[in-house]
Amino acid sequence: MIARFDASTVIVTGAAHGFGRAIALAFVERGATVWACDVIADSLAETTRLGAGRDGALHTRLVDITDREAVMAFASEAESASASGAVDVLVNNAGGVGGQVGRPMEEITTEAWRALFAINVDAAFTFSQAVVPGMKRIGSGRIVSISSGAGLGVSLTGIQAYASAKAAQIGLTRQLAHELGRYGITVNNVAPGFVRSNPTTERQWMSYGEAGQAALLERIALRRLGTPDDIANAVVFFASPFAGWVTGQVLSVDGGK
Repeated sequence: MIARFDASTVIVTGAAHGFGRAIALAFVERGATVWACDVIADSLAETTRLGAGRDGALHTRLVDITDREAVMAFASEAESASASGAVDVLVNNAGGVGGQVGRPMEEITTEAWRALFAINVDAAFTFSQAVVPGMKRIGSGRIVSISSGAGLGVSLTGIQAYASAKAAQIGLTRQLAHELGRYGITVNNVAPGFVRSNPTTERQWMSYGEAGQAALLERIALRRLGTPDDIANAVVFFASPFAGWVTGQVLSVDGGK
């Protein structure tokens, strides 16, 4: 499958490292103009450096995805620089566990619960709200969100809000697919398995110890962990013409369970 995105405008959230960086670079490599955001300045600067000299163009901005006004301003900047005045592809990648760890449910505060919904669900909805009017205007668009195997089953982290938020994001994907399909907009979701892609997953991997790591690999059909590029490839597929009649779907990229 060879997919090009020349003349396409793509937004990727959470692009400072891991999945977001790999996704942003995959689109730049294929000719897209990518607008990537995060709140981690030094890591985002490294993404900028890695994107230089490729077929497309990469613009990075510091954006707090829980700040509605900042999100709207960022999306507007990307749209105004686009020849069509619209964003062609939105990738809602930002999210995660927000520094939380697994604890008994009776110890979870309302603030901790809501914080994970804010970054995993609310932000995806806000970004979608920001770009959908432009997509409707041009009669096409792709929205791809990154959830987790935790949203389809149980979270290895033990974090109740994380599993719940990712499940909610999958529900949002299906609902928006039905609402937006008539406008030529597809909405899909990638549910990664465990990938060592950032400091949080590195700490999680190390916490398992040798026996736990071996047990995790034994439960994967391909007997290996995935890479950020494996996730980026799935996103590129959903954004490409090859997925033109695919919407409302969740693709598990987990090596087989």
